[in-house]
Amino acid sequence: MRHPDGYIELRDRLKDVIISGGENIASVEVEQVIADHPAVLEVAMVAVPDDHWGEVPAAYVTLKEGASAPRSVTFGDLPKTSTGKIQKYVLRGRPPGE
Repeated sequence: MRHPDGYIELRDRLKDVIISGGENIASVEVEQVIADHPAVLEVAMVAVPDDHWGEVPAAYVTLKEGASAPRSVTFGDLPKTSTGKIQKYVLRGRPPGE
């Protein structure tokens, strides 16, 4: 993190920084956002190889007992009609993670 006075504060161990498409992602900051969810017991963020970006973040999450959450979360552009409506039928035909 760069402070307004020019000082740089390291919030993550260098080996835990994820470099995706030339951008540095502090895994500890992303972990904290996920950990703040009331259903989350613990979380770990790691880099996984990616053909396009070099590496991308992947979160491993343990839920609190009795909590539930989606088993899969996929990031990317959503298929839309010419009027901008999301085409859920296209998404239903895709395997999770694609």
